[in-house]
Amino acid sequence: MTENNSRKSSVEEYGSIDLLQLFQALWQKIWLIVLAGVIVAAAVFSWSAFVVTPEYSATAMLYVNNSTISVGSSSFSISASDISASQALVKTYIVILKNRTTLNQVLEKTGLNYTYGQLSGMITAASVNNTQVFHVTVTCESAENAAVLANAIAEVLPVRVAEIIDGSSMRLVDEAVVSSRKVSPNITKNTALGFIAGAILAAAVVIVLELLDDVIHSDDYLLQNFDVPVLAKIPDLYEKPSSRKYGYYSYYYGQNPNKSNSKDKGAKK
Repeated sequence: MTENNSRKSSVEEYGSIDLLQLFQALWQKIWLIVLAGVIVAAAVFSWSAFVVTPEYSATAMLYVNNSTISVGSSSFSISASDISASQALVKTYIVILKNRTTLNQVLEKTGLNYTYGQLSGMITAASVNNTQVFHVTVTCESAENAAVLANAIAEVLPVRVAEIIDGSSMRLVDEAVVSSRKVSPNITKNTALGFIAGAILAAAVVIVLELLDDVIHSDDYLLQNFDVPVLAKIPDLYEKPSSRKYGYYSYYYGQNPNKSNSKDKGAKK
């Protein structure tokens, strides 16, 4: 038990992480972290502004009006106050909207050169605040095409629903209009996320390098981690003196013992 405890204490002693030391390392490299964030943010900004194709959206709103509807041999009534039933009905209409036959009719009506799969990926639909009103939004690279497709859906969908569900009706609440506001890409958001990602990546690299560094840089590290007294320190003879102009350090400063002095070379010549 004593041996196991000693091993455990040894692991805890040498495997601990000094958070203050990591913070100091991050603070010393703060310029590098900010620079990495700026570089990544600039790259993301350039990519969002000049490479990514902008997209635009157009939205049409429809109202589901039903008194009594029948599907097959079953019939049921829906009141305006029955919120849960209207939600289920809107979901049914959205399924019909995404049907291949419905979207092919929309493409035939508009004459635009899109496939069924492309158009299906452009469409989003949902109820408005859990009511019987739901919106159909089309998002594509052209603001004009988005409005044309949304309005075509608002014309085709009521007919398709009436063909499938007896007693149902839909009315147009608001038609789609051409909007010049881009919905994608969000350059400001992407640039901010790029800066954050670059800074986090640089900080992670600094932390990893700090954890892998096994060099003793100061005597304080020995005193704090190993409780070993420092008996002597070997001075760096090539370190530039900060305050004293004369003395032991200034005498050796700038003289490399591996290279002969220029005056000695002249004397030998």
